[in-house]
Amino acid sequence: MHLLKMSNSRIFQICGIMASVFMILLIIFYWDDVGTAHFHLHTTILKSQVTHLPLMTNLNHNQLNSKKAVEERKPSSEPDIIQDDLDFMLVESTKGYLQEGDSPEMEETFNAVPEPNPEKLPGFDLGINSAQTKTELERIQNERKQNIKDVCADSSIMFSGKNRNFEDIPNKELDHLIVDDQHGIIYCYVPKVACTNWKRIMILLSGSILKQGTAYRDPLEIPRDLVHNSTSHFTFNKFWKRYGKFSKHLMKIKLKKYTKFLFVRDPFVRLISAFRSKFEIKNEDFYNRFAIPMLQLYANCSDPPSTVNEAFSAGIKPSFVNFIQYLLDPHTEKNMPFNEHWRQVYRLCHPCQINYDFIGKLESLDEDANYLLKLLNVEKLVQFPQSLRNRTVKSWENDWFSKIPVAWRKQLYELYMPDFVIFGYPKPTNLLFD
Repeated sequence: MHLLKMSNSRIFQICGIMASVFMILLIIFYWDDVGTAHFHLHTTILKSQVTHLPLMTNLNHNQLNSKKAVEERKPSSEPDIIQDDLDFMLVESTKGYLQEGDSPEMEETFNAVPEPNPEKLPGFDLGINSAQTKTELERIQNERKQNIKDVCADSSIMFSGKNRNFEDIPNKELDHLIVDDQHGIIYCYVPKVACTNWKRIMILLSGSILKQGTAYRDPLEIPRDLVHNSTSHFTFNKFWKRYGKFSKHLMKIKLKKYTKFLFVRDPFVRLISAFRSKFEIKNEDFYNRFAIPMLQLYANCSDPPSTVNEAFSAGIKPSFVNFIQYLLDPHTEKNMPFNEHWRQVYRLCHPCQINYDFIGKLESLDEDANYLLKLLNVEKLVQFPQSLRNRTVKSWENDWFSKIPVAWRKQLYELYMPDFVIFGYPKPTNLLFD
């Protein structure tokens, strides 16, 4: 009888454990489907509504005003950890965590982010003038998105990483996905495709950088060094430090609920732009990291000057031919992955794993930027700033590639072919044949 009682007790314990595991799995799957349903696409989460959101039930009034209190709470189970961290992200979205002049490691502070006066917005208005224009822009977006789906589903077009799952993407390859929890936006930035100004837009919307305790109102007032400082943005690769093994699950929730966008550009024109900005203008970092090896390997310059100032004074700098040699050299990627300024867009933004809601192009930047801000319902908060820099244009390609052998051009096209086909850029046949 005693053994029977022990056996029954053991059975009850096992059943209790199994029921608990089932409930945990049910809760996790429930979150995946509806847990963040209040993050509507194109809808701003008002700060006055934060304390009433469903996911905030574990936070009391004092905890809302104290980051430390949120961090120090100790949930009793793993699902509670997910719940608490989702709550924390909502609180986090209302904070400005880096002020101009402060060190990146400074403690975050809670600051209200005032909304700009829509009557005094900086920038310029690109207004969509007619319903027909809106229809045309919508048609263009549908074509761009469908082209990506078709290419990613076409088994005859192969490139590295095409068929892997999102879960298999290494964390270090997710550092270009910037998240704005306050407005439900994810932006994958591509260097040399107006990314400086789009980063400014993301900073202004999230209020992540403050100037003397106040959020910026004019994107162009945000200094470039802060714009490109990794501490200024909350990116997917930072999830691991905060959420550990739940990171990919939370990423998938945001990818499902948030509006995701990127801007692209003709791949060869982007290369020309990258070369011009990094090697034809003095840049000490790029000179040391890339120009010196290029000069040594491809320009017969065994002992280049030690500083960029000395090199420019002596008229010594890598040519565009040297740059292309560097890109085509198989040892380049073996030693180090391509720098982000010339890394292929499909490797930066993973379009076969992430279903982007909007694909903008630099060639139609003005129209696309204005249309996107209207879709995001933030056109009264910010306008895309007018670029004051001359843009590298496609008509320059023949001149820039005139000294590049045709065989090299073909190899270069193969290297960047996925970007051409995924984003609908025509094959540059004028450069690939004699």
